[in-house]
Amino acid sequence: MLSLRLGLFSVLFAALAITACAPITRRGPISQASKVNSVSEFSPIKKKIALLSFYNESPMGGEDLAVNATEEFRREVMKAREFLFDPEAEATFGTSREIYAGGGIKLAQLARKAKMSGVNIVVFGRIREARVRQKSDEIGFVRKVKSLAETVVEIKVYDVLSNKELFSESVDGNITDDNLRFYNAESEENLSYRQDLLRYSVRVAIRKLVPQVVKIGSRLDWMGRVAKIIGTRIFINAGRSSGVNLGDILKVITEGQEIYDPESGAMIGMSQGEVKGTLEVIDYFGPDGAVCSLHSGGSVTEGDFVQLY
Repeated sequence: MLSLRLGLFSVLFAALAITACAPITRRGPISQASKVNSVSEFSPIKKKIALLSFYNESPMGGEDLAVNATEEFRREVMKAREFLFDPEAEATFGTSREIYAGGGIKLAQLARKAKMSGVNIVVFGRIREARVRQKSDEIGFVRKVKSLAETVVEIKVYDVLSNKELFSESVDGNITDDNLRFYNAESEENLSYRQDLLRYSVRVAIRKLVPQVVKIGSRLDWMGRVAKIIGTRIFINAGRSSGVNLGDILKVITEGQEIYDPESGAMIGMSQGEVKGTLEVIDYFGPDGAVCSLHSGGSVTEGDFVQLY
């Protein structure tokens, strides 16, 4: 009996030893969702875009076509998740029509106001051309109609920080469509069909332009502003919605100076501002604001600019 017990003990001891030496295996893989969530919590700070309503300078399509172009641009840019749209854009800058009429002078004059409101990029544009051409069979009660919608959309991107135009491009959104139509089709029905073609053509043009705008916007530096100082708390005009995270360190800088060419008098760009210190984000307030404490340096004043350190 004793030898049997010793034999069982030896077997159990050997099994435990093998188990202890074996590599540890998990019951299941580490949750990928937790990895994704931990990364997404630290998304890049979103730059604020002032989108000015496009306008249609062609005789076809009317205002509806301009609204369609503006909203399509907004929808496509929002897919990038790198930008916010300023709801007060037109109150600050006016419409694209007004900017074009002022030859860009008005935009340059309002660049400082845009900085103070936290806008990083101004986008404006127009529909330069819009028309539909149709060709149908000459006989038959039901005729095959070939339609060609031609549009040309122009978009300009203005960098508020450097106070200059960064991008200007015109693209076409030409499309064709073949359909069968009754010979005595109502003219109103045909007008509606032509308008739908123009809307789709404009969307095609906008979708060609948006990737270029997003690429340029992604390269620009984000900049916010010190909106208010109360005691030791420093309030900035960007917060949770803008992608500012608790614990972020921001550098406080003065406004740069405009640099002009001594010969032509044309503005070359803006100089870098001087760093006054750093702030640490400690809380949020309002729909898109953050509360900071002084991290290093000093002499921070209302109106100073902030950038991610």
